[in-house]
Amino acid sequence: MIRTKRLELRLAKARDAGAIVDYYRRNRRHLAPWEPQRPRKFFTEDHWRRQARANAREFRAGLGMRLFAFVDGRVIASVSVSNIQRGVFQACNLGYSLDGLEQGKGYMGEALEATLRYAFGELGLHRVMANYMPRNHRSARVLARLGFRIEGRAREYLRIAGRWEDHVLTSLVRPAARRRQRRR
Repeated sequence: MIRTKRLELRLAKARDAGAIVDYYRRNRRHLAPWEPQRPRKFFTEDHWRRQARANAREFRAGLGMRLFAFVDGRVIASVSVSNIQRGVFQACNLGYSLDGLEQGKGYMGEALEATLRYAFGELGLHRVMANYMPRNHRSARVLARLGFRIEGRAREYLRIAGRWEDHVLTSLVRPAARRRQRRR
């Protein structure tokens, strides 16, 4: 579990299935343009009970970490660290979503900042990559504020809302590593 001033970020437990379903149902229309098409079962408690167990196994295996941000027992965001690669790469992908009614309150920046500290600290990663669709100006701004740098653009990168969408590719390198390189 990761605590911030206002958030509790943690892996879901089976008992959280109702709160997670509530989050995704409440935000179905808001998230639809930014996410893959979701099957009906995605919006069921049974799915999220199974998913909680699968996410716990993935975390224990060191492959990924799907966190939910809770405020007063209510899910307001999701943050995932996925595709963790070790060896010479030491990197992962970062994904996230936020309740439409909670935008503009700084929650996403707060959640991502805490997740990045964990990724670079506890997980020992060197590089975190995050990608966004060019029209997603909110994502562009939050990543820029966190220090992510644009590395390019990928054509038809992910299938989102039933369409292949271009994405802006960004990354953040472990802050201490950046400081060492500037001194050289």
